Amino acid sequence: MQLGLQGKVALITGGSKGIGLATAIALSREGAKVAICARNQEQLQEAAIHIANITEGQVIAIQADVTSEADCQRAVEETVKRFGSLDILVNNAGTSAAQPFEQVGTEIWRQDLELKLFGAIHCSRYAIPYMRQAGGGSIVNLTTSAAKTPPASSLPTSVSRAAGLALTNAMSKDLAADQIRVNTVCIGMIRSDQLEKGWKRAAPELTWDEYARDAKHDIPLGRIGNAEEAANVITFLSSAAASYVTGTSVNIDGGKGAAL
Repeated sequence: MQLGLQGKVALITGGSKGIGLATAIALSREGAKVAICARNQEQLQEAAIHIANITEGQVIAIQADVTSEADCQRAVEETVKRFGSLDILVNNAGTSAAQPFEQVGTEIWRQDLELKLFGAIHCSRYAIPYMRQAGGGSIVNLTTSAAKTPPASSLPTSVSRAAGLALTNAMSKDLAADQIRVNTVCIGMIRSDQLEKGWKRAAPELTWDEYARDAKHDIPLGRIGNAEEAANVITFLSSAAASYVTGTSVNIDGGKGAAL
């Protein structure tokens, strides 16, 4: 299948590791020019070098904190300045924060919403005019399957991610006339630094493969997923192959989610 990504320009937030890095690699392999942004300059530069080395594609690193509207604007403008346009935005920046309601203080709520919701809002706001100039584009917002059916002790993440679902749906209607597609992927258990820390803390006697396939995770496909599997879906949604897909969500959770 031809994805039609050759020469397209993509900006990926939280692009220095995990799903963001895997997505940058996948897009670059398809011929896209890639800008990655993150807060940690050292990790960011290492990621950019890694992407360029394995894909031989064009990549730039932009140090930015998406909780800052000014940084979001700068990340978009530096991408356009370097590559001349912007076709794809992947709003990936975020962390997992899950506690019972009464343990979540006001500042934690504020930080989570600034990072996961307002980061996507601000980056999208500054990206959209350039996508209009290009005749269309694709925005992919990362949320979680817990946003659809929040379990206990999943705050504030499940709430900020649920807001991301609503944002995706509403934006897709507003921007469809401009041929700007907006979709979301709902992430389940995907290998990450945080999951690896949990593995080493809870079951150091197990190998990663043994831990990933532990039945206690209750994943129908029988294992924790990897970042490349998420990146493949994001890349598809970003591409011309998904030209008639907008305003929808795709679960990447091994079948664990209780809602489509």
